[in-house]
Amino acid sequence: MAKKDNTVPEKKTDYSLNDDRRVRVLSPGMLVAKRFFRNRLAVTGMIILILMFVFSFVGGLVSPYKQDQKFYRTDVQLKDFAAVLFNEEFRYTVADKDVYTGMAQANTILALQRGETEFNYDGIAFTLEKINDNFYTISANGKIVGITSKDVVTSSTSNDTFDFDFTYSALMATAKGEKSFEYGGKTYTVDAAKSIFDENGEEYAYVSQYVVRAVMGDVFLSRDFKNKLIEAVEAKQTDFVYTDESGQEAEYKLSFDASKNQWDVKQEIDTTVFDTYAEPTSKHWLGTDRNGMDMLTRLMYGGRVSLIIGFIVVFIESFIGVIFGGISGYFGGRVDNLMMRIVDVFYCIPSMPIIIIIGASMDAANLEPEKRMLMLMIVLGLTGWPGVARLVRGQILSLREQEFMTATEACGISVPRRIFKHLIPNVMPQLIVTMTMGLGTTIILEATLSFLGLGVRFPFASWGNIINDVNNVFVLTHYWNIWIPAGILLLLTVLAFNIVGDGLRDAFDPKMKR
Repeated sequence: MAKKDNTVPEKKTDYSLNDDRRVRVLSPGMLVAKRFFRNRLAVTGMIILILMFVFSFVGGLVSPYKQDQKFYRTDVQLKDFAAVLFNEEFRYTVADKDVYTGMAQANTILALQRGETEFNYDGIAFTLEKINDNFYTISANGKIVGITSKDVVTSSTSNDTFDFDFTYSALMATAKGEKSFEYGGKTYTVDAAKSIFDENGEEYAYVSQYVVRAVMGDVFLSRDFKNKLIEAVEAKQTDFVYTDESGQEAEYKLSFDASKNQWDVKQEIDTTVFDTYAEPTSKHWLGTDRNGMDMLTRLMYGGRVSLIIGFIVVFIESFIGVIFGGISGYFGGRVDNLMMRIVDVFYCIPSMPIIIIIGASMDAANLEPEKRMLMLMIVLGLTGWPGVARLVRGQILSLREQEFMTATEACGISVPRRIFKHLIPNVMPQLIVTMTMGLGTTIILEATLSFLGLGVRFPFASWGNIINDVNNVFVLTHYWNIWIPAGILLLLTVLAFNIVGDGLRDAFDPKMKR
């Protein structure tokens, strides 16, 4: 007895040309998407671009810092504070400038070198009187017209200088070992250390062969500080610590400058400075740049600027190119000839020199960073559209002779509608591929201009002006965290745009796939 077959026959499904499911399967958009997503390399490029957009646009929002926020640190720095000179040359103090002129002083030097006590200049006889080895008086016509001395009279209470009469009286008293001298109706006393005291017993001035002066004119050095400093110099110390009257202690470094024959005094000061080129930490994951700004935050905002500039420039190029190419390709003939000659003119314009000239002009005009960035986008867009116009024109020249265009003409559809409703949409696949691949080129161009200082300027960040720091060889070799991350992001973004462009080209036209 034959065994009964209990299997249920498979139900046959018939598809017709107007079946919705079949239409969905054959949808051109779906076919392009499936071809694109089957390309693993193109999908990888798309993922990279998505990550770059998230990093640039979302990262900047969640970052705790701003792109122009500066960070500071406290450093102990050595700053020039004072100089100590042991005076071994004669210094001149003049009483009568009309008689004892600069040339007469030069002749005095010659007379001292020759050991002479008299010399003539300009018909005037000058007499040198030696008080001691460090002090001479110069007389003419029976009166003292000047003095020359290796000792210097310095005020103990201020940075002021003294007139000739006080300087002469003080030097004469100390040279002769006198205990006092008269000046201006007052009596000044002199001790063994050549300190000069007023009538109240307070130190008013002192005579010394050492000259101690502050680097800053508004800084006054006390006599006690000068004495301690001179002692350190005579002991050939390289540093010394001084405590002032208020009990504040400061450390100083001493070094001898042979070219100036003086001791330079530097003070250690706690100074607040930019936290430049800081190493990566938990606070700053990629460290800081030369302005003390967080590098990771600058990279986020820099990616935003680079991507925005790329998209706007490509949009300007496409907008102008589609209009020019569409009109030229559709009408042909004289219109095409005229418009293509205009395109040729723009092709012949050297874009890079023009951009450099415009960048220099913006520098001279001190244009604001926002306006500068806007101007950069406009210039790049206006110099890049001819290629798009040629592409659109070539595509439309081949499309306008096809049957669907004949049908649109027979239906009485207006010319603008034929161009922008029926022709341009058929050019969009090639245009999208061109725009996608052009984004990478535009970002590279912007980065190049910013690196050269002609693009985006501070406080805005772009990957190009971040990499600009490598024009310093020291930064290039020692601070890789400054420029390598920006270079990697730039490389990945441009590479991803090119990969996605290739993937879109293969998806729109599988026959071109190699």
